[in-house]
Amino acid sequence: MPSPSGPAPSGRPPACPEEGAAACAEPSAGAGPSAGAGPSADAGPSAGEVRADGYRAVFAVPEFRFVFAAHLLSSLGVVVCEIALTVLVFRLTASPLMSALTFALGLLPYVLGGTLLSAVADRCPARRVLVLCDVLCALAAAGMVLPGTPVAVLLVLRCVIAAIAPVFAGTRAATLGEILGGGELFVLGRSVIRIVNQSAQLAGFAAGGLLLAVVSPAAVLALTAGTFLGSALLLRLGTLARPARDGARGEGRGALLGASLGGVRRLLADRRVRALLLLTWLPPAFVVVPEALLIPYADGLGVGPAGMGLLMCSMPVGAVAAESLAGSFLGPRARTRLTFPMGVFAVLPSLGFAAQPSLGWAVLLLVLTGTGISYNFGVDRWFVAAVPGVLLGQAMTVMQAGRMTVMGSAMGLAGAAAEYAPLRVVMPAAGVVGAVCVLAVIREVRRTAPGWPAGAAGAAAGAVRDPAGPVRDPAGPAPGTEN
Repeated sequence: MPSPSGPAPSGRPPACPEEGAAACAEPSAGAGPSAGAGPSADAGPSAGEVRADGYRAVFAVPEFRFVFAAHLLSSLGVVVCEIALTVLVFRLTASPLMSALTFALGLLPYVLGGTLLSAVADRCPARRVLVLCDVLCALAAAGMVLPGTPVAVLLVLRCVIAAIAPVFAGTRAATLGEILGGGELFVLGRSVIRIVNQSAQLAGFAAGGLLLAVVSPAAVLALTAGTFLGSALLLRLGTLARPARDGARGEGRGALLGASLGGVRRLLADRRVRALLLLTWLPPAFVVVPEALLIPYADGLGVGPAGMGLLMCSMPVGAVAAESLAGSFLGPRARTRLTFPMGVFAVLPSLGFAAQPSLGWAVLLLVLTGTGISYNFGVDRWFVAAVPGVLLGQAMTVMQAGRMTVMGSAMGLAGAAAEYAPLRVVMPAAGVVGAVCVLAVIREVRRTAPGWPAGAAGAAAGAVRDPAGPVRDPAGPAPGTEN
C-alpha cells in the first residue's frame, strides 16, 4: 500500500533554526545531508505539524497502520506463547527449574540473533525479512503443538523464536524510517511500537490466563502460530517492496556471518554510537532488578496472587501512560529535553524499597519506574542520526539484542544477589549503581555530540569521513545542550 511520505531520502535531519542549540529538537543535525545517513526529517511533516497531530499523524500513513496491526498480533502471540509453553513444560516435567528456564530462553538467544544474523536486516529487502521471520516463528510455534514433542525440542523451538526476534525488530525499526521518513514521525512511530510492547504484556498475560483456564496449552500454542501467520499476511499485503539498504553485490557482500560480526564491530568502534547504545541498554538493565524480585517481595508482604499480579502490572501501566502522554501532549523540543532527566529518574524509585513499602506504596514506586521509558524519545532521534544508512537495520538489531541480553543478565544477577542479601538491600542497590552508571553514560553522550568543545579541532579541520563511506559533518547543536 502506498505511503504518503514514500521512501525517505537519505540524509540526516536538517540543521536547527535560529533559536539555538538549547531549544532545538534536532540534536544530531549537521549542516547538510549525508549520503549514507539515516532517514531524513524532510521526508515527513514538519515539527509543528507533528506537534499538532501527535500520534494521529503517524496513523494517517496507511502503511504504518498495517505495521501496527501486524506488531500487535505478533506481540500478543509472543506473550501468550511464553505463558502456554511455560505451563506445558511444567506439566511435562513438574520442575520449577525447567519452567523458569523456559522464560529465560526468551531472552538469552537475543545475543546470538543480534550478532550472528544482524546483517540480514540490511542485506535483504525488508518486507521479505519481516514476512520470513513471522513464518519461521509460526512454524516453530506449530512444532510445539505436535503430540509427543520432547521437552528439549520445545526449548530449542523457543530459542529459535527468541533468536529471530532481534532480526525482526531491527528490520522493522529501520523500515519505519522508510515508511514515516525521519524526524518526529519516526520518533512517534517507535513510541507506538513501545506502547504496543507494554500493552501486550498486560493483555497477553490476561488473555493467556483466560485461555489456559478453558483450553489446553497446545491449543493456545496453535493460536499463537495463527497470530504469527496473520502478522506475516498483513506485512506482505500492506507494506511496499523496497530494495535492501546495503546494495553491495557479489564479492563485496561477503559471508553473512562475517558481515554481521564486521557490522557489529564497526558500530561499537564508533564512540558516538557506542555511547547511545549504552544509554539505550543501561536504564532497562537496572529497572528490571526490582521487577525480577517482585515474586519474593510479594511473598514477603503476604499479599497473595492478586497482589502479586498487581505488582507485576504496575510497571507496564506506568510505561504506557508516560509514553502516551508524552507523545500526545508534548512537542518535539520538550520530549527531547526529557531524555537525560528521565533516563536517570527511571532507576531512582527502586531506592524506595529500602523502606520495605506496603503493597500500595510498592505499586506507586513501580508505576513511577515505568514512566522512565519516555527517555527513549530523544535516544531514538539521536541514534538514527548517528548511524550510516547502510547499517541502520543492523544497528537497530544490535540495539534490541543488547537491551534484551542485559535485561536478562541483570535479572539473573539480581536473583543471585538476593540469595545472599535481603531484598531491602538488593533492590535499592540497583538504584544507586544504576544512577552512577547512567550519569556516566550521559556524560559520554554529551561529550560525543557534534559541536562538543572537545571536538572543536576536528570541526575546524572540516567534515569527518565515516568509515562506512558517508561524510559526517561534526557541526551542529549538541544534544547535551538541549536538556
